[in-house]
Amino acid sequence: MQDLKFPSSFQWGVATSSYQIEGAVNEGGRAPSIWDTFSHQPGKVDNNDTGDVACDHYHRWQSDLDLIKALGVDAYRFSIAWPRVQPLGSGAWNPAGLAFYDRLTDGLLERGITPHVTLYHWDLPQALQDNGGWTSRDTAKRFADYAQTMAERLGDRAVSFSTHNEPWVTAVLGNQTGLFAPGLKDPVIARRVAHHLLLSHGLALRAIRAAGVKAALGIVLNQSPATPATSSAEDVALAAREYALLVRWFAEPLLLGRYPTAPDLPVCEAIEPGDLETIAQPLDFLGINYYTRIWSSTSNPPVPAPHAQGTSDMGWENYPEGLTELLCGLKRDYPLPPVFITENGLANRDVLVDGKVDDQPRIEYMRTHLSALKAAIDAGVDVRGFFYWSLMDNFEWSSGYAKRFGLVHVDYQTQVRTPKESAHWYRRFIEQQRRA
Repeated sequence: MQDLKFPSSFQWGVATSSYQIEGAVNEGGRAPSIWDTFSHQPGKVDNNDTGDVACDHYHRWQSDLDLIKALGVDAYRFSIAWPRVQPLGSGAWNPAGLAFYDRLTDGLLERGITPHVTLYHWDLPQALQDNGGWTSRDTAKRFADYAQTMAERLGDRAVSFSTHNEPWVTAVLGNQTGLFAPGLKDPVIARRVAHHLLLSHGLALRAIRAAGVKAALGIVLNQSPATPATSSAEDVALAAREYALLVRWFAEPLLLGRYPTAPDLPVCEAIEPGDLETIAQPLDFLGINYYTRIWSSTSNPPVPAPHAQGTSDMGWENYPEGLTELLCGLKRDYPLPPVFITENGLANRDVLVDGKVDDQPRIEYMRTHLSALKAAIDAGVDVRGFFYWSLMDNFEWSSGYAKRFGLVHVDYQTQVRTPKESAHWYRRFIEQQRRA
């Protein structure tokens, strides 16, 4: 890796999200989110785990920021818990919740770490869900109000605001497959939700800019290339469709002001006049989360992916070349703004032995994906930074606490944090980049 030289201005960071780490769900004036409701339904989450305590970050934030500083990174991406700052999703604001994020932001700056804020990472106030959630256009308007207030509150210190994290997940896993909160299973509703999420993004960017906030504004999408398992027409067509549903369905309204059309693609019935113009607000950056590729096979049983570089504990194929393919394809197809890799990481079966976690598979994952990222930069993609997912082990949604993505090991019984070997590797790699 000594020959891998990133630009001197490149930002190195780590990322988390509120419900996955904060805990304290009934403290400081916070109201329930859809994930509080969902995780307390028996059988929805592995082992019936919940985020009630998670990593107890709400109480341990200062020592957690010290962990971030010890990694040597210069940036931290975190999300705001909407029901902590505005419990009902509209109306009154919660001073204690706002003060928490003030302290967190100031604490980062005191440690020389730049704050990058995500406004929505899936924890919708339950009160809004009770009124239709993202199926309602009104929620898009409530989000814009919330986003403007938070940007005005933190915009003098945060360097960027992302409106949404992975709207595909909210729409599809939350409202089509029912695997995530709120647990609905309706493809028509899912498409409406996807549109309202994008609409809320556009409304939010307009509102934030109208308020005079100077921070960079963008959105975070989970994206992957799609590879046909064979050269058959059926597999090629499936790969094109799966890529369209994951990537094009979100990139095209944002970057081109239109939804993709094809005979085998669904049509969104929630579009109203002016919506696409609102969605296609200029982006200061695009955040991209990449973990693996889509492997498209129509045969029964499916042709298995090669898995030549192993799989994660999530069962995902390790395919670093996909990051290069994805980024170069986006540059080819769209007027691409500056890019941040806002999530990339490996779930590994980590074991704490004698005070250490020797997670060599994660180090290899990082090594190969950073090499693939540099290849995309060398090919002309304007990538400005990289955030490893995640700072520490946390509540991994429907997988509960069984999956560990962190650079820092968390003992959930004692809340003791232990930096893994990957954390030390990342720190040394960043130091090496700064000396280059």
